[in-house]
Amino acid sequence: MGIARLAIIGAAVVLLLALVGVGVFALLSSLDSEGSESAPTPTTSQAVPPSPNQVVSATGARTLLIKCVAAQCPVFVRVPGGDVLMSGDLVEGQEIAYDQPKLAVVFEDGGTVEVYVNGKKRARGKPGERLSFTAERS
Repeated sequence: MGIARLAIIGAAVVLLLALVGVGVFALLSSLDSEGSESAPTPTTSQAVPPSPNQVVSATGARTLLIKCVAAQCPVFVRVPGGDVLMSGDLVEGQEIAYDQPKLAVVFEDGGTVEVYVNGKKRARGKPGERLSFTAERS
């Protein structure tokens, strides 16, 4: 019985190592392909131009462009029912743009941002007023 137990333990160790190897391979594969499947990241005025997978509308205007005109601008942008694209603060002069077909947008202080939807400027909110809307590509 001693040899049988050693054989079972040896088989279990080999199986465990195989499972760890498959797990590491799957993890590395998902990390390599994550960039092509994830949502495009926002572009800032100081950043590299948007990636090729961001499609600009036929008019050439972005679906949503946000410009921070105050010291700090709390911004929340998400694809409805999907990924959160931005949840944080912009600083004065910073811009972010998105090209997704439909976006849910929330500003904690609507008076701190200039907003363009499909190239058209939206009316600014009142200082201190929470502002939320849906931006759709035209």
